[in-house]
Amino acid sequence: MADVSTTAAVAHDGSGEASRTSLGADLRALRKAKGLTLAELALSIGRSVGYVSQVERGISAPAIDDLRKLATLFGVPLGWFFVNDEAPENERGVVVRAGARRKVGTQEAGLTEELLSPDLGGSFELFRSVFAPGAELAETQRRETEEAGYLISGELELILDDRCLLLRAGDSFRFAHQAYRWRNPGIEPAVVIWVISPPVY
Repeated sequence: MADVSTTAAVAHDGSGEASRTSLGADLRALRKAKGLTLAELALSIGRSVGYVSQVERGISAPAIDDLRKLATLFGVPLGWFFVNDEAPENERGVVVRAGARRKVGTQEAGLTEELLSPDLGGSFELFRSVFAPGAELAETQRRETEEAGYLISGELELILDDRCLLLRAGDSFRFAHQAYRWRNPGIEPAVVIWVISPPVY
């Protein structure tokens, strides 16, 4: 992988147009998930609407400073934008190797997630979510999504409206357009394969 301290254009040099197109599509998905217009995003990073539009359409590769601002704005690590650069061309957009997953969140926050989907396009996204022991989502959330999951290990309390459901390894779930919270009441991490439709990241 190229040194990301130079520019994104250099970092994406090996994969050219396909990489820029993939990056642009992911940025568009992130922007829409945040409910931002092109103008609002451009203002947030100090760039023109035309520039942001070209990046989203894969015409231009953003500079590393712009990617740093975007990573902060969207709450993703800088490596999110570079992780697929070394994938063979015939695997891009189809396969995600175990060592090349994009990560979101921190252990300190109690939830880390790895994107298992090849990109942020499509009608759903697939994550490997790890909930630290004792971690919880204290404030109720509601998304206009359908979500499902499979608990690989540990325990997870899923609170849907007024129902508290204790899930253990091997259990699965599905819910749609409901208020929800979660908590890991166990002493080991809870690992969940989580599906969200439509994508929210």
